[in-house]
Amino acid sequence: MDKLQALQSFIGKEFTASPSPFMRWLNPVVVFAEEGRIEFQYTVRAEWLNPMGNLHGGVTAAIIDDVIGATMFSLNEKTFIVTVNNSIDYFSAAKENDNIVAETKIIKRGKQFINAQCEIWNADKTRLIARGTSNLFKTNS
Repeated sequence: MDKLQALQSFIGKEFTASPSPFMRWLNPVVVFAEEGRIEFQYTVRAEWLNPMGNLHGGVTAAIIDDVIGATMFSLNEKTFIVTVNNSIDYFSAAKENDNIVAETKIIKRGKQFINAQCEIWNADKTRLIARGTSNLFKTNS
């Protein structure tokens, strides 16, 4: 089974087989997975909140980085792909127990660099919470 098929086998379920301990802690449910496009759903937990009771920006950034990483996993590349940078715009808040959806897409896939985007939405995708873009680099290790 290739990496993409492994992701797809978890559609509708928590991605408990992730090789990333951090992703297992975030505990996403796989909604959709194809080469270069992923959609995960998360339930906002109390430990993810800032002092105002909203989803912490750092957790939002971590979700964006992590799901973009899973998107790289879906490409079935033989090389390891690492994040060079993240740029995140925050638009709205999420509260404890809210369901949020993170969806990714590849903007540009070059020989050495990949540019990817992740948008985080409320559950029914009527309110954009944050959008992040990342540049990633293919390594040989």
